[in-house]
Amino acid sequence: MKPVLKMSVLAATIFLAVGCQDDNKADTNKPAEPAKVEQVAAKAPAAEDAKVEFKTEDQKAAYAIGASLAQYLSANLDQQKELGLDLNRQDVLQGVEDVFAGKSRLTPEQTQQALQELDQRVAKIVEEKAKEEAAKNVKAGEEFRAKFAKEAGVVTTKSGLMYKIEKEGTGPKPTATDTVEVHYKGMLTDGTVFDSSYQRNQPATFPLNQVIPGWTEGVQLMPVGSKFEFVIPPQLAYGAQANPSIPANSTLVFEVELLGIKGDKTAKPAAAPAEKPAAAETKTQ
Repeated sequence: MKPVLKMSVLAATIFLAVGCQDDNKADTNKPAEPAKVEQVAAKAPAAEDAKVEFKTEDQKAAYAIGASLAQYLSANLDQQKELGLDLNRQDVLQGVEDVFAGKSRLTPEQTQQALQELDQRVAKIVEEKAKEEAAKNVKAGEEFRAKFAKEAGVVTTKSGLMYKIEKEGTGPKPTATDTVEVHYKGMLTDGTVFDSSYQRNQPATFPLNQVIPGWTEGVQLMPVGSKFEFVIPPQLAYGAQANPSIPANSTLVFEVELLGIKGDKTAKPAAAPAEKPAAAETKTQ
């Protein structure tokens, strides 16, 4: 995920002068939600540009303020364009010029109202797109599970959890209150890997009752030494809850090896984030 672009304090000050922030807001270093701005990669200066020298440090600082503001505005406009909004760059520049010239066409109150209305429009568009994406994920998940169910050896439990035994171990099976050690790979139905202990070359250890329901149920079916493939429907994973790597209503695919069961059932999850699987994020209703 690209990092969110943050303006410098001085650039934020200019943004205030343009009338794009409410004086009563506590945070003036970022635009109003939900119109988040992503970092725009700065272009490497041409050879002749690199030789440009400023006469004074103040001149250099003033230029830097303008450049920072321009990067912010450019990224913001690009993101609005992706949402289907047509915000003309020339109109933006005109607003900046008018305010610096002391002849703004809008009062501070009108400016703030216009920005609030823009936020509302953006929020509505984002919500509609999220609904469309969630519906697509539901359909894709249903199709994937229907196809997986036809494969040899696939078992579907009453809850809707699906699994296939790739290797069956001979050790004991854990209970929901046990702390287990596993190797795993988590994927979306299109094969995108969103988490993998194999890639980190480090097994994960966590209490089995502190993971998503699909894991809690599924890993209890595994004798130590086993390797299972699980297909977990949304209601046993994250449901409508989305995060940067797992879209809402996603069906998840996991390859899981149960390496062992820890003797201490009161053990807490591993502290290092790298050792905690995505499935170990407790689902919220």
